Amino acid sequence: MIDDVQRIAAPEPDYLRLLAGAPTTRTCRVLCGAGAERTLARAPASASRVLTRQHTPHVDTSQVAGVLRLFRPLWHIATDEDLLHTDKMHARGNFRIWAKLTSHAHAHAARSRGLDTAAHRALLTWVCSRLGPNP
Repeated sequence: MIDDVQRIAAPEPDYLRLLAGAPTTRTCRVLCGAGAERTLARAPASASRVLTRQHTPHVDTSQVAGVLRLFRPLWHIATDEDLLHTDKMHARGNFRIWAKLTSHAHAHAARSRGLDTAAHRALLTWVCSRLGPNP
């Protein structure tokens, strides 16, 4: 998986294509990022091997709690109110930001040796502070 693929130099997509195309390789490439199409346009041999394109739109407010609970069990304990508040103030339906928040929450749980993995308001406030001023 390559995130922010739009930032890689022109020869790199072809190099990755060669690695993935080797007869002994049993893998696939997942290219992520806004502008991935432009990167592939500069590498026609790679572009011709794209099997599927998937656009992930912002998560609608009415679906935030359900989507997050399907994404990670960590969010099962959080109240709908806390999830919606966090989405309104920080994530704004952006699934990438929710993935960052989830990663920070799991890291916090690991440091705490799993003492309290409940996604309560204090944990959500703390993980949101890890995003910085402009998530």
